[in-house]
Amino acid sequence: MTAMTPGSNLPLNTDRVTVDVAAPVRLDVSGLLLAADGKVRSDADFIFYNQPSGPGVSHRSGGGSAPDSITVDTGALPPGIERIVVTASPDAAGQSFQGIEPTATVRDAAGGTVIATFTPPRLGPETALVVVEIYQRGGVWKVRAVGQGYANGLAGIATDFGVSVDEEPAPPAAAAPVAPPAPAAPPAPPAAPPASPWLGGPAATAPAAPAAPPAAPPGGGKINLDKGRVNLQKNQTVSLVKGGRPLLSQVKMGLGWEPAFGGRDIDLDASVIAYGPQRNHIDSCYFGKLSILNGAVKHSGDNLTGAGAGDDEVIVVDLGRLPADATGLVFTVNSFSGQKFTEVAKAYCRLIDAASGEELVRFDLTGAEPQTGVMMAKLIKQFSGEWEMTAMGEFVKSRTVRGMVKPASQAL
Repeated sequence: MTAMTPGSNLPLNTDRVTVDVAAPVRLDVSGLLLAADGKVRSDADFIFYNQPSGPGVSHRSGGGSAPDSITVDTGALPPGIERIVVTASPDAAGQSFQGIEPTATVRDAAGGTVIATFTPPRLGPETALVVVEIYQRGGVWKVRAVGQGYANGLAGIATDFGVSVDEEPAPPAAAAPVAPPAPAAPPAPPAAPPASPWLGGPAATAPAAPAAPPAAPPGGGKINLDKGRVNLQKNQTVSLVKGGRPLLSQVKMGLGWEPAFGGRDIDLDASVIAYGPQRNHIDSCYFGKLSILNGAVKHSGDNLTGAGAGDDEVIVVDLGRLPADATGLVFTVNSFSGQKFTEVAKAYCRLIDAASGEELVRFDLTGAEPQTGVMMAKLIKQFSGEWEMTAMGEFVKSRTVRGMVKPASQAL
C-alpha cells in the first residue's frame, strides 16, 4: 500500500478499482467520465447517488454507516474516455472541509486489496473536492492524487467539467446536487475573428474576410472577459476582449507553486518564449534575461524556493508595445534543481490587468507528471489584433527554458 501526496501517481495493475472516501462526517461521492477535452460527453457521464451507474463506472452508497464509493472498470469504459475524476462533498448543505480530514482509499475491486490511500492536506473553506483521478497515459491506466478544492460545492465541480446544473435552489430534502437536467443548448459564440497568423499560407500573408463563426465546442462557445474572471481548464481558450474591444494594455502573468505536502523547497523558474508567424523563435525572457523585445516583456526575477504567499514569479507583457512580428508567447515553468513536478503542489498561472490589479484569467494545474518542465499557457495574436490565451498544462523533460523552445513551437 502507498500513501500518496498531491500530484503523485501510481500505475494500476488491475482493470477494476474501487475508490471510497471516508471522513468523520457523511460525504457525497461522485464520479465523472471525461473525454480528451476534459469534459463530460453529456450529463449521463456524471455518476452519483441519483444516477448510480454509467458505462464502466458505478456508485455505491454507504448509507451513512460506510463511505460512498466509486468503482471504475477500465476495460468497460467507452472509447474516447481518458479520465475519471472522483469527487467528494459534505452531505450537510453548506458545510466545508474545515476540521474534516477525508481519506480516499483505492482498492482492487475484485479482492479488496488496498492499492493506495490519499488524505488531501490543509483543507479549509472548500465545500467540495476533486480527490483522485483514474487516467490513461501511454496505454497504461494510473491513479493520481489531486486534492483540488472548490468553494462552490459539487455543483461547481460539475459545471467546470461540463455538466448542466439546475440553477434553482435544491429542495430541502436534497443533500447532494439536484439530478442533472437535460444539457442546455450552448451559448452562441461571438462573431469569429479572422484566422490566426500561424504556419504561413494565404491566412498569414493577408487578412482574410471574417469566416463564419465556428461550431461552439461542447459546453459553450468562445469565452471572453465580459463576465469577469475566467477559470480555464486544460486546452480551453479565452479571447482577451472586454466590452467588444481587444485588451492591448499591460498585463502580468503570475506563476506560482508550493512544495508538495511535507516536501522540500523547490527552485522553479518561470519564463516566456516569443515566436513569429512561422513559429520561429524570436527570444526568451527568463531569470538570466529579464527584458526582451525592447522592454515589452519583463521578468520579475528568480524565486529560489517557491516560498511566500501569492505569485512566485511575474512576467509583465505590454501587449500594445509588442513588435508586429511577435505573434505568439508561450509561458513555461522549469525545475532547474531537477525535482519533478510530482513534488509540486498547486502550480498555477494567472493573467492580471497591470493597471487595475484585476485578475482576468486563471489556470490551476490539477495534474502532475514526473517531468522537469511544463508549458502552462500560450498567448496567440489574431489578425483582428486581439490576443487569445489557451491553458496548456503540457509536461516536457527539460530543466531550462532552452529545452522548451522546440516543444513550445510545436504546441502553438
